[in-house]
Amino acid sequence: MHRSSLLVVSTTDSFAELWGSLAESLGAELEIVDDPALGSPAGLAAAILNVAGAEGSAIDLLSDARAAGLGAPIVVGAAADHRVAVEVMRRGAAAYYALPEDAPRLEADLIRRCEQFRVGDDDVEGRPGPRASFDFGDIIGEDPALLEALDLVARVIPNGRTTVLITGETGTGKELIAKAIHRNGPRAGAPFVAVNCSAIPANLLESELFGHEKGAFTGASSAKPGLFELADRGTLFLDELSLLPAELQGKLLRVLETREVRRVGGARDKPVDVRVLAAANANLEQMVESGELREDLYYRLAVILIHLPPLRARGDDVVLLARHLALSIADEYGLESPTLTDQALAVLRSHAWPGNIRELRNAIERALLLSNKSMIGTEHLVQGGVGQASRDAISTSAAGLPFPMRLADLEREAARRAVDLADGNKSEAARTLGITRKRLYRLLADDE
Repeated sequence: MHRSSLLVVSTTDSFAELWGSLAESLGAELEIVDDPALGSPAGLAAAILNVAGAEGSAIDLLSDARAAGLGAPIVVGAAADHRVAVEVMRRGAAAYYALPEDAPRLEADLIRRCEQFRVGDDDVEGRPGPRASFDFGDIIGEDPALLEALDLVARVIPNGRTTVLITGETGTGKELIAKAIHRNGPRAGAPFVAVNCSAIPANLLESELFGHEKGAFTGASSAKPGLFELADRGTLFLDELSLLPAELQGKLLRVLETREVRRVGGARDKPVDVRVLAAANANLEQMVESGELREDLYYRLAVILIHLPPLRARGDDVVLLARHLALSIADEYGLESPTLTDQALAVLRSHAWPGNIRELRNAIERALLLSNKSMIGTEHLVQGGVGQASRDAISTSAAGLPFPMRLADLEREAARRAVDLADGNKSEAARTLGITRKRLYRLLADDE
């Protein structure tokens, strides 16, 4: 049996004595480094980012951890601030613990992770994680951040009452995640009811959600149950939560806390047994700060927060998805299975995908219909606007480079221009280049 290991990336000396005692009690190997790029122990059960006293550095450190392939680490700080916890988890952390108060919770989390490591020890290198026990349908990808999100989904599926907030850009698959939670969970035999808060006029949304009694307003010729009642014993999915009108936020909070609804025009409450899942593509923390979203509603919904990474940050997942979609769409149209040329795949990799997977599906469908039905090339993608911006940017960026030039000089130039394009944000520049921030600093230092 392989021995599990803990990796601690520490930017501070705070809690230095804790790591050794934790590792000893868990029977795990311990490695402590000051840079995520320096740590890659065998049998990694958990990576911990210690930012105690320097919580502001957590975001950059999370970016470095992702670049180093550490997935979703645990962040440990000294600030018992829920805003810090929400922000680091939104940026990809698996959990946030404020020490010393949260020390028992941290230890319990590490015990669970080490146990999971031991259970999967027969296949340490390719351990599938908790997600392997469930059916995630067409959610396809191998990106570490996506797989960490699916593992978190798998951990909340069995609890049929826990509310979950799913965040991510438009088209990243938030409704697919909600359906997977419902389909795999204890409420699978009951209704899954989805409502888009932006698709229903604000003056009608209250009646849609909570129902109304006969005569409650002009046109209410009969009583009508709301979506909460229709989803009884099942799941209600609230999409585009950021567009929920302010006057309904308090009423939704009341339903979540009492598990009772009162129809518009009604005089009594009706109990409902509903699991609520919500999704948003807006920055809800900013909305809370600005007063657009009730803070108590936000934290009531975000009992479990799941963030889906954008497609542009998922590496070669775009290739896996493009091939899957090409086969699926061809089957829908009764066409032979198409092949994507290497040049077409390069265009797909370079595109920013602001519409994410939804945009990718549209692009593949359009390209398939424009092609000869058996081969999709760059010309079919560019006709639909995919890749043109990337080509223009590459042409503009490359203008004036003194070719031929030494590879080392080219790398330094790429680093400098990436920082310029990121408006000086070195973490963003490192992500764009697919290197660690430390490597970027070395290139920039050489440039000086």
